[in-house]
Amino acid sequence: MSALSEVIVGRTRPTLLLLLSGAGLLLLIAAANVASLLLVRCESRRREIAVRNALGAGRARLIRQFVTEGLVLAAVGSLLGVLAARSIAQLLTGFIPAELLDRMPFFRGPGLTPRVLVFAGAIAVLAAALFSLTPILRLSRMRAGLAEGSRGSAGTVWRHLGSRLMVVELATAMVLLVCAALLGQSLYRLLRVDLGFQPDHLATLQVYMPDSTYAKDDQVIAFTRRLLHQVETLPGVQSAGIATSLPVGGNGNTTWVRILGRPWHGEHMDTPFREVSPGYFQTLGAKLWRGRHFSEADNSSKPRVALINRAMAKQYFPGEDPLGKQFSFITNPPKPIEIVGIVEDIREGPLEVPIPPVLYFPFNQSTSTYFGLVVRTSLAEKPLLPVLAATIRQLDRNVVTVDAVTMPDRIGNSPSAYLQRSSAWLVGGFAALALILGVMGIYGVLAYSVSQRTGEIGVRMALGAEPGAVYKLVLKEAGRLTLAGIAMGLLCALGAAKLLRSLLFGVNSFDPPTFAAVACLLGAAALAASFIPARRAAQVNPLEALRSE
Repeated sequence: MSALSEVIVGRTRPTLLLLLSGAGLLLLIAAANVASLLLVRCESRRREIAVRNALGAGRARLIRQFVTEGLVLAAVGSLLGVLAARSIAQLLTGFIPAELLDRMPFFRGPGLTPRVLVFAGAIAVLAAALFSLTPILRLSRMRAGLAEGSRGSAGTVWRHLGSRLMVVELATAMVLLVCAALLGQSLYRLLRVDLGFQPDHLATLQVYMPDSTYAKDDQVIAFTRRLLHQVETLPGVQSAGIATSLPVGGNGNTTWVRILGRPWHGEHMDTPFREVSPGYFQTLGAKLWRGRHFSEADNSSKPRVALINRAMAKQYFPGEDPLGKQFSFITNPPKPIEIVGIVEDIREGPLEVPIPPVLYFPFNQSTSTYFGLVVRTSLAEKPLLPVLAATIRQLDRNVVTVDAVTMPDRIGNSPSAYLQRSSAWLVGGFAALALILGVMGIYGVLAYSVSQRTGEIGVRMALGAEPGAVYKLVLKEAGRLTLAGIAMGLLCALGAAKLLRSLLFGVNSFDPPTFAAVACLLGAAALAASFIPARRAAQVNPLEALRSE
């Protein structure tokens, strides 16, 4: 027994928590970046604050100014963020196929609900506190700016607070990049998982027959035969088949059965089942492992027969030959059903779920007024979809067709694939933004540091330092911080990858090539961002630098 909320969002909860964590890490990088810039700005305002303090501005007055500036900065940023979030939510919702929304109703109507606005307000308050405290904590040193001067102080701030923030940015970017890379690999393998059939050149749609018109089995069978014959005469169509449930849908529609000839004490097997037409497996391109396919002769006047998949043969007939064995529904007396064939495992349910034992019954022995039509064509399958719907309307205008889609699109738009794809894209977007913000943070802090150390660099060059030595001076410091950020990020990424394990398919959460590739990418980007300030430092004119002192 499970709570209704668990049934509705149970599968998506890990994905939603992942996206929330990714957004939180991106917010951390942005906050660290802004805090780093505020630190740099504080150093440039030391003389201003010292002069204002000398003219009578007290500590409380200066604190009020910093709080006001922090509130304005957080309010403007939050307002722009909320407006952007509203537009992006509408855009992302528009990308969700309509049939997918029917299966995942929790994606309907995302917007700026009161809870979302309260959450955004809480984030804005925290941001305002951070932006206000950053200069306030430096207030004592800024007020002493006239007494101490301001030369050389920026380098000290950078080495202590600014450098630590830069390390945090790089570590956070490392975590997001690793998660995005693992999810990308998982999506790649999920979409290439063995389906047990050939999905190319398959067109599908769902058919609803009115029960009032087709109340008898003979009427249903007669219509489906006319339908399959008419469809198979269409240009480019090679074969057609029907099934009460199409692949990559769900493992539902289960029944209770017992194996005859074995001791039975009331226990039963809960097994998914499908009713299929004789040409269904050939149309799918599914392989018959042993035995025979269904034929038109397998009707209600003949003994009941069934096919099973290999998963059922392995689980319920280990070391035995299932062909010729009989089972029955839980009835009294039992009504035997003979196993006449074994088909390869078809991925009937979600892509990432192990294939369960499945039973297949002849459609002519167990009809249904609701079924899926699958058609194999030698031509492009998408243009065939409206032709199939029109053909069915010509046979009976009261028959309804829905969900006309090609099999590749059915697979790509399945809930499993959509959640994996959306997670990979969103976390990848977070990772790209994190990389850009991290690189910008490194560049900004290094560029400012170099500008403040122009006199020192000029003295070094006047005393004979070569441009290569200046490059080395800047890049060495940048490299040390980059290595520290990557090392911290690797440790954090290991933990994040373990938490991500339940969302991965066919990928080890600890994948050394992925970690190494991400570390190299981040290191190269960081050093590239450091090269421009280093080049600027190497081009300093010693005479101009000394004259400015």
